[in-house]
Amino acid sequence: MTEPRVRVFDAPRADAIGATPEAFLAWLGGPAMLRVPGRDRRRARGLATLLHGNEPSGLRALHAWLRQGAVPAVDLVCFVGAVEAARRPPGFAHRMLPGRPDLNRCFAPPFDDGERRIAGEALRLFREAGCDALVDLHNNTGHNPPYGVVAGVDAACINLVGLFGERLIASDLRLGTLTEATHGDFPSVTIECGRAGDPAADACARAGLARYAALDAIETRRVGVPHMTILERPIRVSARPGVRLAFGAGPADGADLTLTGDLDRHNFELLMPGVPVGWVADPDRWPLVAAGADGREVSQDWFALRDGLLETRRAAVPVMMTVDPAVAKSDCLFYLVRPREELLAPETTTR
Repeated sequence: MTEPRVRVFDAPRADAIGATPEAFLAWLGGPAMLRVPGRDRRRARGLATLLHGNEPSGLRALHAWLRQGAVPAVDLVCFVGAVEAARRPPGFAHRMLPGRPDLNRCFAPPFDDGERRIAGEALRLFREAGCDALVDLHNNTGHNPPYGVVAGVDAACINLVGLFGERLIASDLRLGTLTEATHGDFPSVTIECGRAGDPAADACARAGLARYAALDAIETRRVGVPHMTILERPIRVSARPGVRLAFGAGPADGADLTLTGDLDRHNFELLMPGVPVGWVADPDRWPLVAAGADGREVSQDWFALRDGLLETRRAAVPVMMTVDPAVAKSDCLFYLVRPREELLAPETTTR
C-alpha cells in the first residue's frame, strides 16, 4: 500500500509549533492535517489553508490562533496544503512548485500520484472526521474585498461566508477545487480574504477564523447576515495559448495583448458596454478565450475590438482581476459574474 502523503498531528501544543508562521511551516514539514480538540469532542469542523503557497493569510491566521491556545467549540480539523511551495525561497512567493500541478485543481479523481494523492488523502481525512462544515481560506493577487465562493448556495453557506464578508459568488464551474469536492458532504465555502500581503487580508482571516471556531453550531436558517450580495454563473476569461501578455498604460512593445495596469480597480464593479480594458496588437489575432460551465467559447460575446482597443461588449461584474503576469498566465485573467436576480429565501431546516 502506498503511504499517505499527509502528516497528521493530533492536539498540537501551542509551544511546539514555532514562534513564527515560517517556523510553523518548517515544523509541519509538508502537507499536514491538524486536529485541535474542542469543548465538544463528539463533533468536528473543517478548515483548509495554504492550498496555494503564495496565499499566506489563512496560514498566518491559523498559526496565531494556535499560539493563543484557543479551544474551539468542536474539534477543528485543519489541512495545510502547499507547505513546500510556500517554503521555497523567497517564501510565500510560489503558487505551486515549478512543474507541479495546482493542488486546488486536484480534488477530483483519480487520486493517483503527487498532488492528486495529497488531495485524495485530505478529502478522506475530512470525511472520516465527520465535519459539519468546511472553510477554505485563500488570497488573491488583485484589489478585492473579502468574498466567498460556493458550489451550491444555501443558508448555511451564506452564514459561513458572512463570518468573513458580504459578497458571495455562486459558481457552477468545475475546476477540481476542495470546496467543489465537498459541497455535497457538508456546507463548504472558499473565502478570498483579500490581496496577499495586505494586512487587512490577514486581519480578515484572523477575525473570521476566530468566529468560525467559536460557533456552537452551523446555522442553517437565513439569520445573522443582514445583507449578502450574491453573484453567479462565472465566465472564466484567459489569454489564448501563445499570446504574449503585458500590463501597462498603453500598448507594450512585443505584446499581443496589453491590459491596463490598474485593471484590478474594476473588481466587483458593474462594467457597462464600451469600457476599455486593454490593447490588441493585431486585430486579426483574437487574444482571449472565455467559457462558463457549459464549456462554450464566448469571449467575443463579452468583448469587442475597436481601433485596436479591447473593450466590454456587455454589462458584467469582473472579479479576481489580476495585474500579475505570472498569475494571469498560470491561472486566468479574471472571471465575469452576474448579480443574482432573486436572493435565497429564509430557510427553517436544521442540519
